[in-house]
Amino acid sequence: MMILFLILLSLFNVSLFHWLGQDPSFYRLDAYTWESVEFRGMRLGPAIAGLTEVDCERLSGFMLDHAFDLTEFETEADLSGPLETLDILDGRRLLLEQKSAAYKKLCHAYEIVFSDLKYFPIPASTRADTPPVTYEDGWQQKRTYGGERGHEGCDIMGMERERGFYPVISITDGVVEKLGWLEQGGWRAGIRSPSGLYLYYAHLFSYAEGLEEGKTVRAGELLGYMGDSGYGKQENTVGNFPVHLHLGLYLKTDHFEEMSVNPYWVLKYLEKRRLYFDY
Repeated sequence: MMILFLILLSLFNVSLFHWLGQDPSFYRLDAYTWESVEFRGMRLGPAIAGLTEVDCERLSGFMLDHAFDLTEFETEADLSGPLETLDILDGRRLLLEQKSAAYKKLCHAYEIVFSDLKYFPIPASTRADTPPVTYEDGWQQKRTYGGERGHEGCDIMGMERERGFYPVISITDGVVEKLGWLEQGGWRAGIRSPSGLYLYYAHLFSYAEGLEEGKTVRAGELLGYMGDSGYGKQENTVGNFPVHLHLGLYLKTDHFEEMSVNPYWVLKYLEKRRLYFDY
């Protein structure tokens, strides 16, 4: 009798996990989920962008519950099934426990992105006549200079003012890893945050005085000024596109030295964290 019970229990478990495997929220949960297209898209939506602080474990649960797309949810209350409210016998919780290492890795990936964020990269102006910057989700839009590729960042546009007008600040504490000219990025600065996130600020007009590779910077510190440099083999090439800041976010993963993720909703999250400068 006991043998029959164990056989039936085993068949039930197999059926349960097979059924769960059809759920798009969970069939991708493995050691490389954080390298997936879904994760990289960072479709956080207004629900996460509106938070004052992100709990990365809760965020991971929400993302898994909703196939890595929260863009339809306006507030956190709209998100169904937060992880801690799932019954311990719920099959999703069992599956997460079976893959706890993969789940922890996913949580850690979100921590890398969010744990050091402090300020929006373009300060607000104290002057009423300064036009606000604008941006939209241009993730993976086609770019053709130097060969066709997907856009690995978000462009913050300041084209109503000349190059050198809008200040650019560091959105995290960190260390200046890269500085100087790139053919595609123009004058750029690369900052490594304490958690390991690499922040790429491109197309600058100029650098802040004293900025150099190896320097430690604080969140809110001036890095330079927005410009239109780049898309040229010769240094100081300008004018090939409107004035803007290209912000890129990169993680070091098991298979990628620098894997880009979409900054759009991250910037939405930072919009309410703006410093004020007089310009």
